[in-house]
Amino acid sequence: MADCVSKVELTVSCATLLDKDVGSKSDPLCVLLQSTGDNQWEEVGRTERVKNCDSPAFSQRLKVDYHFETVQKLKLAVYDIDNKSVDLKDDDFLGGVELTLGQIVASKTVTRPLQLKTTKPAGKGTITVTAEEIKDKRAIVLELDAKNLDKKDLFGKSDPFLEFYKQGAGGEWQLVYRTEVVKNNLNPSWKKFTLSLQTFCSGDLDAPLKVNCLDSDSDGSHDLIGSFTAKVSDFQKAAHGSPAEFDCVHPDKQKKKKSYKNSGVVCVKSCKMVSQHTFLDYVMGGCQINFTVGIDFTGSNGDPRSPNSLHYMSPDGLNQYLSATWSVGLVVQDYDTDKFFPAFGFGAKLPPDYQAANHQFALNFNPANPFCQGVQGIVEAYRQALPQLKLSGPTNFSPLINHVASIASAATQGSHATQYFVLLILTDGEITDFDQTKEAVVRASRLPLSIIIVGVGPADFKAMELLDGDDGLLRSTTGEAVARDIVQFVPYTKFADAPPGALAKSVLAEVPNQLVSYFKMMGLEPGKMAPPKQAELKP
Repeated sequence: MADCVSKVELTVSCATLLDKDVGSKSDPLCVLLQSTGDNQWEEVGRTERVKNCDSPAFSQRLKVDYHFETVQKLKLAVYDIDNKSVDLKDDDFLGGVELTLGQIVASKTVTRPLQLKTTKPAGKGTITVTAEEIKDKRAIVLELDAKNLDKKDLFGKSDPFLEFYKQGAGGEWQLVYRTEVVKNNLNPSWKKFTLSLQTFCSGDLDAPLKVNCLDSDSDGSHDLIGSFTAKVSDFQKAAHGSPAEFDCVHPDKQKKKKSYKNSGVVCVKSCKMVSQHTFLDYVMGGCQINFTVGIDFTGSNGDPRSPNSLHYMSPDGLNQYLSATWSVGLVVQDYDTDKFFPAFGFGAKLPPDYQAANHQFALNFNPANPFCQGVQGIVEAYRQALPQLKLSGPTNFSPLINHVASIASAATQGSHATQYFVLLILTDGEITDFDQTKEAVVRASRLPLSIIIVGVGPADFKAMELLDGDDGLLRSTTGEAVARDIVQFVPYTKFADAPPGALAKSVLAEVPNQLVSYFKMMGLEPGKMAPPKQAELKP
């Protein structure tokens, strides 16, 4: 998860600021504040002061931590500085703007009119904010083998693997990578691996690394064959077919025997540096995140008119279904330019004839155009549909997943990373079509799609946890495994008393890595074009 946290640098410029100084132009400075909740703001940074200028371009950049899974509210405020005090209370306010960091990174550059108060513009003043990610995007690709390793096992050869360590700030060794075990082989070749340079050596090619070669034992008491220290710059000497070789030395053997040379040689066959794309590379390259909602209207929810029903509206007009939609939708909407979201229901009988239960219907009853305007539009469509539906069953997920997967599939035609889909399914219980749902998820894992399931109410959600591949690889009934982990499940009750935004934070934390893993798997580069139009939804 930590990989999704990046630092973003904001560059600010203004135009046509108000003149507050008599006989000259203002001396502006811009301060960046971040919301800490409950209308509280904390200063993150400020630019330099530019003298006598009404259209300043500030050179001092403003750095802020970026988290996809939360709504990060920012306030940029411009002041005319006429004294040396740090306190801004005694300086003239030239205007401000409130934005979310998501809006800025999704557009890359945002220009807004400055305001003195909510409805009062600051003359013709505008502010322009540009975002850039600060991250070491380099990764190291290593391929290693070894020769003539010592035999450690009584009835066979050694089962060798390698462990790589970097040095922490206090000088301690920290494990950064472990290879697979090669069984019964004194001349093993390990699989090529890629690791971010930040993880591998903290971005320093001359930092010391320790490599241990061990013999794997099933009881966990792995025996040391030998070790060596080196730097990435030493590994880089492996080039043009000539490997970089390192003596694997066992310290005890070295002490005992003067003629001892090594316990084998580890060879770096190839060492390459590559650039890894990040989530923000794709978002800033114009990739749209399309948000879709599916809501469970099966009979087990209870009669919506009864206070015991999960669909019952509390006096504030909310229930768990709507609260979860708000929480996740508010984050995702910043990454979709047109803010039109398709919303579906499943498990209900529909007007006018209320015949068989429908497992994938438009919440606004318009299959040709199931889009709702913003998260508010989804909420309104839900409130209007609810009294007209007859809750039924069974609880089938696969029709909805397959439907959204077909839209995602249609969006994979281009040569750039332009579209990604997030399907939020809100449900109260056990899946009836579990085998078909597994098949649908396995197929969808090869498409630009992430599935978030929020369990509403007190039911047993064991089947949902099986779909969330954290504990092992999800397979279809025919044994086909998912290409990547795309399902995230959380029970709503876990967040009933949590602060607003906690649910979204939990369910969306994995989406950035899932998006990057898909485009990497497909070999798709971030775009450099204007954002594409919303994928057309086929009924």
